[in-house]
Amino acid sequence: MSPEAAESNRRVLPLTGVTVVSCEQAVAAPFATRQLADLGARVIKVERPGVGDFARSYDETVRGMSSHFVWLNRSKESIALDLKHPDAARVMEELLGQADVFVQNFAPGAAARLGLDAETLQARDPRLITCSISGYGTSGPYRDAKAYDLLIQSETGLVSVTGTEDTPAKSGIPAADIGAGMYAFSGILAALYEREVTGRGTALDVSLFDSLVEWMGYPLYYADYGGTPPPRRGTSHAAIAPYGTYAAGDGTEFVLSIQNEREWAAFCEVVLGDAAIATDERFDTGSKRVEHRDALDEVIHARLADLTGETFGARLESARIANARRRELSEVLDHPQLSARDRWRTVGSPVGDLRATLPAITVAGREPRMDPIPEVGEHSEAILAELGYDDDQVAHLREDGLL
Repeated sequence: MSPEAAESNRRVLPLTGVTVVSCEQAVAAPFATRQLADLGARVIKVERPGVGDFARSYDETVRGMSSHFVWLNRSKESIALDLKHPDAARVMEELLGQADVFVQNFAPGAAARLGLDAETLQARDPRLITCSISGYGTSGPYRDAKAYDLLIQSETGLVSVTGTEDTPAKSGIPAADIGAGMYAFSGILAALYEREVTGRGTALDVSLFDSLVEWMGYPLYYADYGGTPPPRRGTSHAAIAPYGTYAAGDGTEFVLSIQNEREWAAFCEVVLGDAAIATDERFDTGSKRVEHRDALDEVIHARLADLTGETFGARLESARIANARRRELSEVLDHPQLSARDRWRTVGSPVGDLRATLPAITVAGREPRMDPIPEVGEHSEAILAELGYDDDQVAHLREDGLL
């Protein structure tokens, strides 16, 4: 696609014309703003001079760049500003003067000290939408506590329900950060819509803790009203059986879920080859199957031991049993569904073109935005020029340590 065609497509994306200024780092806020950028918003990322967003140094696996940063920061512009510098407040005021949305995930109290809290900013510009992302919220005994993703997973009980019976585990992805980022994203979309009606912006507060507590709804209700927490079952399910990973005799693994009695009967007759198992008094209701899970799994494993993976998969499909391959990450990279739907693109970066999947939201008839990942401060001069700074002024600000 030519640059002209790409620019034409970008102009018709849903958030084209929306400008977001974000003082962001780590995962939650960058994840929220990348979703906005995907939909056409201009996202100006404010970073510390030199080192930038500390997620840039989480690892060096993507040709020397951090896998986290590559994932979260395409299609953004980076301006380097030392926000503690005496001239930073003036530059931020000018930046925010052209913004629709301001996002920040400063440590508690830092936004107010910098004059970037919602009350101050909206007094200056009532149309500005502000979004504050914190660990535990703006009040309460945990307000000032450190709030890394693992800590939030632990405090909300996610670790207690993840893993095996013997060993609790955190999720393999930053669930608290992702949850908060998505709530921030959806909240900003709602605030933009509301502003079209009222003409005024609003202040949004999103915390990692509140986000993940919401995601913990099922286990919390289960524990509150059932009297005990759902047990850790690996890929199995506390309230459904059979559910989880089962292997054919050649080691091929499928993940399956039996959700009703029709599926249970079909599974026994077609997949296990014995319809009588369905009416075994230990297994003839969902609750009995959960109660006798170990005995049920013994029966299933014995029946599958003589099957190849190909036969196992064919029988699952014939019986219309919901199933999936348990894939390693290397297999996901070559997943046939991604290939068939042309879900891969390349994005530019300081280390060259990189492979990236398309945004999860597809806008009909419009090519998604997949712009480069910026270097720290890559757009500082261009952004300052937009604000009216000439070359000599920019050079002075750089010499003075602001940039």
